[in-house]
Amino acid sequence: MKSALFHDILKEYWGYSSFRPLQEQIIESVWNKNDTLGLMPTGGGKSITFQVPTMAMEGICLVVTPLIALMKDQVDNLKSLGIKAAAIYSGMTRQEIITTLENCIFGNYKFLYVSPERLSSDIFLAKLQAMNVCLLVVDESHCISQWGYDFRPSYLKIADIRDTLPDVPVLALTATATLEVANDIQDKLRFKKKNIFRTSFERENLSYVVRNTEDKIAELIHIVNSVDGTGIVYVRSRAQTKEIALTLRENNISADFFHAGLSHDQKILKQNQWKSGECRIIVSTNAFGMGIDKPDVRIVVHTDLPNSLEEYYQEAGRAGRDGKRSYAIILFNKADSTKLKRRISDSFPKRDFIKRVYQALGNYFQVAVGAGINRVFDFDLFEFCRPYKLPILQTHHALKILELAGYIEYTEDIEVRSRIKFLVYRDELYNLKLSEDNSDIIYTILRNYSGIFSDYAYIDEGFIATKLNKTKNDIYQSLVQLAKIKYIDYVPQKKTPYIVYTTSRDDIEFVSIPKLVLEDRKNRFEKRITSMTNYAENDRFCRSRMLLVYFNEKNPKDCGNCDVCLKRNKSGLTNFEFLEIANQINSTLKEESPQRINPLVDSIKEHEPEKVIAVIRFQIDNGILEVRQDDEIALLKDINPEDDR
Repeated sequence: MKSALFHDILKEYWGYSSFRPLQEQIIESVWNKNDTLGLMPTGGGKSITFQVPTMAMEGICLVVTPLIALMKDQVDNLKSLGIKAAAIYSGMTRQEIITTLENCIFGNYKFLYVSPERLSSDIFLAKLQAMNVCLLVVDESHCISQWGYDFRPSYLKIADIRDTLPDVPVLALTATATLEVANDIQDKLRFKKKNIFRTSFERENLSYVVRNTEDKIAELIHIVNSVDGTGIVYVRSRAQTKEIALTLRENNISADFFHAGLSHDQKILKQNQWKSGECRIIVSTNAFGMGIDKPDVRIVVHTDLPNSLEEYYQEAGRAGRDGKRSYAIILFNKADSTKLKRRISDSFPKRDFIKRVYQALGNYFQVAVGAGINRVFDFDLFEFCRPYKLPILQTHHALKILELAGYIEYTEDIEVRSRIKFLVYRDELYNLKLSEDNSDIIYTILRNYSGIFSDYAYIDEGFIATKLNKTKNDIYQSLVQLAKIKYIDYVPQKKTPYIVYTTSRDDIEFVSIPKLVLEDRKNRFEKRITSMTNYAENDRFCRSRMLLVYFNEKNPKDCGNCDVCLKRNKSGLTNFEFLEIANQINSTLKEESPQRINPLVDSIKEHEPEKVIAVIRFQIDNGILEVRQDDEIALLKDINPEDDR
């Protein structure tokens, strides 16, 4: 009965007739009020696992996520389906937060998305007690584990929320986690009992390739021209996204660029053009891909090494979600390993430097020692670094470490779209003394945006201007005027990073950077970088198997499709064929040795006799097998065929 209910909800709101692998099992676990950890690779449909059961429950689902852009997109998507959803994040005014929380208490809302930093605010904790929460979801849950690649101490506050919601089940979701991280997630979130659902990390249709090249751009053009279909090219810097996209265009390849510094409208336009196929290749920083479901991506190319195999697996996994043959390619040269290792010192500056940045920050904003708690400041990293002669990259990472240490919240490049809320009742509008222009603007807004009397609604001044044949600035000025006379609350569009003081400013002598935040994270970062460089430099072991071993997959096997498996060794066969045949030969001879050559060759039916003979000859030449009387073959030593191929 409940299974039919879940399928009905899936069909009614999302238009799907069936669930993807693992989704329904996770939904049933949550429905039965079990704490649940879902390990689902990128594109596995994580959001369905909590959105469907919530629609079947009474109450609201609280979703904790650090991805503000994704948070906004999911809220917009749910609203477009007629589902009430809201979000609380940095950059909102106190009144907006209060209005949002009260709507979640009294307005039959089904989803509230919140960043982990907001969980401990007095307003949130007070309002939470009045909410009917039916499910607590922790997205990107690897962030709660100190062993995870993106540990955030703010995530540790989630466990405290469970004291307020003692009977509410937790659903923790992440795309990648080692066994150590998965266990730690469940411990930190106080699971009543261990309960993991995981899909295999194996992607049989995805060919992993590392291409050694000194001319990455020429190789990229060759790859894009050799493989049909859409693709993503990941680069390290924003400047590179534009440069490489222009180079691809100059070579008659449809391409565009994407990074976090673009406006909301630009991002939406570029995403839609790529998703529709109007643009074939998107060149991006790692800002692209979260929450974007395009199943027919044929290639994902990295021109630089990511910081970890977790990050690489997630980004590479955006290729081939439709199950068809696709390629995840790294363009690599020896200098890349050196560059990657240099990120360690950039990402983990010395303690004295971090304290110097903290002191400079207080002076820059003129925050006195003992003051500043909960104050929010617009922040420009370049403008901040200039008067104090601070290196930009190390300062950025110092601010991130200060955030992890609990002193500030540092939110980068968040674009807050324009939003308004009416402060008067609908009936009062008819009695207001309005100019003709203001009257036209108000009625255009009412015709095109809903829920605007009870909640803040995002608006587009350009869209309104087009409707009224006015300029965008005309609309802006009119809305400012209406806000001044208290008819509306208008928050204009703004794109800026924020610094929020989460504690009062400390005297520099008392600033403490915990070992967990600095040295321990640095050590783990070094290990991840070593794993990443080992993967890129490897030319002996199947790449898929390396990834599966890293993620603790049981009984991993060679894929037969990566560049290592397909490389031809001294026997003239591909590594994959050679190992398959050699293992069968050696296994057969372990059971009965010696054997005559013809029956031995005939016993290996999956491969052509010529290939079996080639492997036998190769192993004889290398002292693994020997020929005895009457053409009998004997096993001389039992070794791993990978050692001698």
